[in-house]
Amino acid sequence: EFGDDLCNHYTYVMCGDGCLMEGISEEAISLAGLWKLNKLIVFWDNNNITIDGTVDKANGTNQIARFKAVGWNTISVDGRSHEEIAAAIEQAQKSDKPTLIACKTTIGFGAPHKQGTSKVHGSPLGAEELEAMRQNLGWTAAPFEVPNEIMAAWRAAGQRSAAQYAEWQKKAENNQKFIDYINDMLPANWSKDLDELKKKTIKEQNAVATRKASQLCLENIMGRIPQVIGGSADLAASNLTFVAGMKTITAADYNGNNVMYGIREHAMGAIMNGMALHGGVIPYGGTFFVFSDYMRPSMRLAALMGLRVVYVLTHDSIGVGEDGPTHQPIEHLASYRAMPNIYTFRPCDVVETAEAWQIALESEKTPSILALSRQSVPTLRTDSAENLSKRGGYVISKAQREPQATIIATGTEVSLAVAAQKQLNESGIAVNVVSMPCCELFDQQPEDYKRSVLGNAPRVAVEAAAVYGWERYTGKSENVIGLNSFGASGKGDEVYKHFGITVENVVKKVRELI
Repeated sequence: EFGDDLCNHYTYVMCGDGCLMEGISEEAISLAGLWKLNKLIVFWDNNNITIDGTVDKANGTNQIARFKAVGWNTISVDGRSHEEIAAAIEQAQKSDKPTLIACKTTIGFGAPHKQGTSKVHGSPLGAEELEAMRQNLGWTAAPFEVPNEIMAAWRAAGQRSAAQYAEWQKKAENNQKFIDYINDMLPANWSKDLDELKKKTIKEQNAVATRKASQLCLENIMGRIPQVIGGSADLAASNLTFVAGMKTITAADYNGNNVMYGIREHAMGAIMNGMALHGGVIPYGGTFFVFSDYMRPSMRLAALMGLRVVYVLTHDSIGVGEDGPTHQPIEHLASYRAMPNIYTFRPCDVVETAEAWQIALESEKTPSILALSRQSVPTLRTDSAENLSKRGGYVISKAQREPQATIIATGTEVSLAVAAQKQLNESGIAVNVVSMPCCELFDQQPEDYKRSVLGNAPRVAVEAAAVYGWERYTGKSENVIGLNSFGASGKGDEVYKHFGITVENVVKKVRELI
């Protein structure tokens, strides 16, 4: 969009033997080859050493053949030859494919007794070997002293492109649209259509799965925020992450806003991190919630680095049903709630889903999970004037008189809690129902707000997932209705009954407590 004058850089990667053993490397290089990312240049430090010894003890892959097989250009050089490396870079920059530059090196070069061994992989040389290395290399400068001629050469290298950079900086600063775009500034009134969706939903009282609610939201997001790029790990039809008007990125045409990652969850997470770090892209990616385990390392890094990345994770509970326990996330909600700096949203209807999307897209330094249901849920919210999900938790259905108990729920179980509230009210027991779409945001609220929501009466929590963690709100783990085991195969409603996640059990627990 902004032309080569502003966007013409290359991406360089430094990697080692161990990096290329990781499974994610295969996922990433196969996609780079497929997309013909010719501005991607990877330097492989080919020293044949890992922590435990030589590479051939654990890996016999012909890396050159491997990269060629997935559509890469490959160049082999002496990793200590400046001239060969410079020539390889120039050659790589002219390629129509991504390039691997295999740099043959010796780890610990110059250390006479330890070079070429794992002894220098992560351990200090020691005073004796260090002195022998200095003599071997003819190095006479004192520790931490950089000789003047070397310092001058490095400073000259640093200044070599100063004029070109200053020229580029001036062009960038004179293009406010580019500055706003690359800094991921959201357009004014971008959420206007989402607000209208919430009002329309409340008026029509639609019952839809929250994955469908997310799709309705995306229909009102894509095109409003040009930086948003979506995708899925071969599950777009189930995650509902692709909406009308979106265009898939291909090697022949990068001018799109949807990425088909294939069955590569780990790479999807890592690539989204890279896009977010680059700027000018706000990425979201979809898969089944249970498959988020495959990309958890990338999600953890997004949280650690403070990136605006959105994970659309559908089929969020035992409500998945017949797919059985392999596809039913149990411990996932608790584990992500334990991870620092990541918002875990489990919305109860279209309104909360829209609110979660708004928060996720406006959270510049925090990634967000949207855990979404396969099964339909009713519209529970009656007003959308305020984004109540920003509070993390709130009273969604208030008792008609002084509450004798509080029921806390998330996602699909909020409607179950409201049904239990109705039964209890009919028998003269008044309870508040709290929707807790995001525990992390609720925990950030002032103490007086949290007390006003949770109340002083006994509390019951219900969630179709591991009970772990809810005791901090209920006081006791036995006041939590959830799971202490993996799921089971069967129809979704039957599986709920099998594990006792029912209106009747919520009513029974409240009666026991009061």
